[in-house]
Amino acid sequence: MWVREAWDPTQINPNGFAAFIAPSDLTLCNTKDQTQTLAVAEEALRSGAVSLVVVLLNKPLGLTEGRRLQLAARDGKSTGLAIIPEGMGSNAAETRWRCTPVFDPKHSPWDSTLQKWELIKNKSGTLGVWYVRWDPTSRRLIVVPPTGE
Repeated sequence: MWVREAWDPTQINPNGFAAFIAPSDLTLCNTKDQTQTLAVAEEALRSGAVSLVVVLLNKPLGLTEGRRLQLAARDGKSTGLAIIPEGMGSNAAETRWRCTPVFDPKHSPWDSTLQKWELIKNKSGTLGVWYVRWDPTSRRLIVVPPTGE
């Protein structure tokens, strides 16, 4: 499930997820404001009916709201992913990641899936950096070494 405020002009195309999941398996939810966005995400997480809820936020996430999402995910045995602008993290978050694309001149121009994933907050472990590439054949992330200079 992908939850976002309806006023946001950026749209996702379910067909763009075809390499990851069947487009028919993706539910898009448009809400009127962040309060409703958080409520929909919380209910979806708690229900256990979906395994992943992605929520787009444009304002800081308070400690109470973040903790409610955590508890809902735990109760529903599901995963919540909040996509938030830089600098608007939640203190309730178990982990915080920064994901950026990486240009890799060694690969063909059509292969734009190399990414750098940085674990910048981790309440129960260490921090780190991984370079990953999506493999559409196996439908898995592949950890790859960083590109050489």
